[in-house]
Amino acid sequence: MFAAEGWSFRRAVSADADEIGRLVRAVYAKYVPIMGREPRPMTADYGVAVRDHQVWILLDGERLLAALVLVADAEDFLLENVAIAAELQGTGIGSRLLAFAEAEAARQGFAEIRLYTNQKMGGNVAFYGRRGYEETHREPFGATQVVHMKKRVA
Repeated sequence: MFAAEGWSFRRAVSADADEIGRLVRAVYAKYVPIMGREPRPMTADYGVAVRDHQVWILLDGERLLAALVLVADAEDFLLENVAIAAELQGTGIGSRLLAFAEAEAARQGFAEIRLYTNQKMGGNVAFYGRRGYEETHREPFGATQVVHMKKRVA
């Protein structure tokens, strides 16, 4: 999937959890002043995520470039988090990771993939909308709103 760049893409293991947490904290730090608090991905336990969910990582050698957290349960397939190193944002990696997540949802028998984002997180709603996600509803959360979106994959 990323072989042309010489990068590896694999399922995370427990030894990756701390590095995933550091990447996510660095990526989402820009939203703290905008939201007035740490976004939920900054407070997640990535040891638990790696153990209980489908966490994928993109590496350049030993350097973590991106992380993708997918959560499948009996009813839904959720794209819980995608975090890309700041210097690589805007290069198309996010779209490629979304395509992978969508393919995984379909491969695992789900008809759609869901996600949610905060309205204050820049252009996320527009980014996902351009990639075929439709807004399903908004949910109040403190002084902001959580925007729920979905896309058919099968």
